[in-house]
Amino acid sequence: MINAVPISVKSTFYAVGLNYQKADAEVRGSFSLGKSAKKALLRELHKNNHRDVLVVSTCNRTEVYGFADNPFEFIKLLCAHTRGSLDEFEKVAFVHKNQTAVDHLFKVGTGLDSQILGDFEIIGQLKDAFYLSKHHHLTGPFLERLMNSVIQASKRIKTETGISTGATSVSFASVHYILNHIDKVQQKNIILFGTGKIGRNTVENLVKHTKNQQITLINRTKEKAKKTAGKFDLVVKDYENLKAEIQHSDILIVATGAQRPTITTELIEPGHPLWILDLSVPKNVSDEVEEIPNVEVVRLDELSAMTDETLAQRRRYLPEAETIIEEVKADFTNWRETRKFVPTIKALKDKLNSIKEIEIASQRKKTEDFDQEQADIIGDRIVKKMMNRFASHLRKDGSEESLALIREVFQLEDPKNHE
Repeated sequence: MINAVPISVKSTFYAVGLNYQKADAEVRGSFSLGKSAKKALLRELHKNNHRDVLVVSTCNRTEVYGFADNPFEFIKLLCAHTRGSLDEFEKVAFVHKNQTAVDHLFKVGTGLDSQILGDFEIIGQLKDAFYLSKHHHLTGPFLERLMNSVIQASKRIKTETGISTGATSVSFASVHYILNHIDKVQQKNIILFGTGKIGRNTVENLVKHTKNQQITLINRTKEKAKKTAGKFDLVVKDYENLKAEIQHSDILIVATGAQRPTITTELIEPGHPLWILDLSVPKNVSDEVEEIPNVEVVRLDELSAMTDETLAQRRRYLPEAETIIEEVKADFTNWRETRKFVPTIKALKDKLNSIKEIEIASQRKKTEDFDQEQADIIGDRIVKKMMNRFASHLRKDGSEESLALIREVFQLEDPKNHE
């Protein structure tokens, strides 16, 4: 079992969650967070005084990053706001802390941990998650700097390596599957149900690679479908006509974001040959549909699989990508190490200024025609020179021993006491 014993201070950075590596699409669906659930989770995290929190929920992963006393705080809330249970979570989950958690976010954000190696859609999803956390007042300097570093690494890998060559998304993989498994694609009637981000990307790939003009778009909100259809001169049908349209189609692509199956046996005509590709998490095509004769259901995990040749081609660029990550990560680590002595430097400056003021006040009482302005100038210069010496030393040796010695000599309070 995962240890649930709390620690005294929220000083540990954790990454907890599950992804495609151990959890299949059905389990991932149980822990999927819709928009309202994600916002409710963030509100509760804010209420519990968590900081630098990032919550990511995509078709391939649900992960929570942030500072906590114990990872169980995140795990418990994640289970409370999804359909997943603690027992399920423990079977497939991961828990990373501090540097390992930072390393994991770099791998995720640069596409090295994606089901399709080099998939850069994830960095956009991380940005969206960050802005949502910021809206809920859950971000701080640490997460701001970390996210900027991950974005920088992602941009460099995308432009400086060839790791993103070939298919880079589930939407492309689905079209690739259709081209490889279905004959005369140009003549097939295709319905795409759901025009969110994945749906829009799929439409673009369908038009580009199949040369099929018999593509119909359906969405619960018709205006969204019209907006997508307008770019490619495609047909849009009302959601109420979904059943009738399915009965006249050869291929149904499902890219909805519902938390329950939207395609059930009631919508399928028995005996009518139909290919169904479910790009959704949680799955939006019910298991019973697979039992209908002449209906072939293809799930997300199968669509995400890539050929060994393509993977081998992309893996050649892994050393370059990892080198870039290490370079960017080193800058972030240096910034983080520098930040740890900032509170001590500030307290030392306040202490030296206090000593200066006390000594100037003492001399003012003892000296006739005391020159206050000149005393302030001299005192400020002495404080500045001393601060430069201490700062220079800490940049070279910012060890906890050096910080502790400075605090002891100048009788400064340990900043950790205020956390």
